[in-house]
Amino acid sequence: MKTVFAAVIAASFVLASPAFAALKVGDKAPDFTLKAATNGVVSDFSLKQALKSGPVVVYFYPKAFTGGCSLEAHQFSVAIDKFAARKARVVGVSTDDIETLKTFSTADCQGKFPVAADTSASVASSYDAKLPVVNMAGRVSYVVGKDGRIAFVHDSGDAATHVPALLAAVGAK
Repeated sequence: MKTVFAAVIAASFVLASPAFAALKVGDKAPDFTLKAATNGVVSDFSLKQALKSGPVVVYFYPKAFTGGCSLEAHQFSVAIDKFAARKARVVGVSTDDIETLKTFSTADCQGKFPVAADTSASVASSYDAKLPVVNMAGRVSYVVGKDGRIAFVHDSGDAATHVPALLAAVGAK
């Protein structure tokens, strides 16, 4: 059974390649409001509200406390001041429950930015970031411009590439 599950997960990551990404630069970003945790404190995160102060990096990741997801969260926490200097906010989105994200937001995100619970994967689906077959987000990141449109897309399974690419993208805006 574990072998079958591993095969399904592996196939899902392969199928979630850039060729399948539906949202393109210039597309209207789907609006959302989700429960999110920042440094263990739960509140609502509204994309519409966040865009009032500048662009928003919306990054989807598969599962809290896994190797690549912990690495990526740590990289965002280290670089958060650089995003802020560019007037950009960051929010991570996964299908993890809010209780898990309360701990993840403190541990791996170091309390620096919100991570949102999309337990139904409806937001991930609207951004074409949901993995096929399983109820998990893939690793894809977007910069949503202040105008509510997709300004940049980074679709890569390599967690280490997202923060540098997104910093460059918000620096160019």
